[in-house]
Amino acid sequence: MQSRQMQSRRFDTADEKKILRGCALLLQDLGFNLTASESAVGLINAQKDRTAVETDQVVGKVLAAIFLETDVQIDARQKIQASIVTRPQGGKIIVRVTFQRIVYDDQGHVSRQEPLNEPGYYQEFFGRLSKSLFLTAHGI
Repeated sequence: MQSRQMQSRRFDTADEKKILRGCALLLQDLGFNLTASESAVGLINAQKDRTAVETDQVVGKVLAAIFLETDVQIDARQKIQASIVTRPQGGKIIVRVTFQRIVYDDQGHVSRQEPLNEPGYYQEFFGRLSKSLFLTAHGI
């Protein structure tokens, strides 16, 4: 329930297409590539690739190679996915966004798959979406 509240916001408009358009543009501004969009059901999926290299893992890999003469897998890249679903409710639109990531090691294998539950991701997304919708509505 707490995650759903963090991931959802209600917007005071009945124009679902405008909301979806704003969401798609914001995702692109954040570096995502749209992978699926179906306005008839209020759905947008997007993803972006980012590095997942962390200094402490690299140091551990080097030390393991030197002292243990072994190769340790480390995180190399991650795919961040965003999914947005909109739903009309009483003349308003509910927007729910979720972020997940899939981390791949330096051999190309999935090392972990997890939801991103940091409130900051969601606060930033909805803050920027609100600002974008406001500016668009006022022709700015």
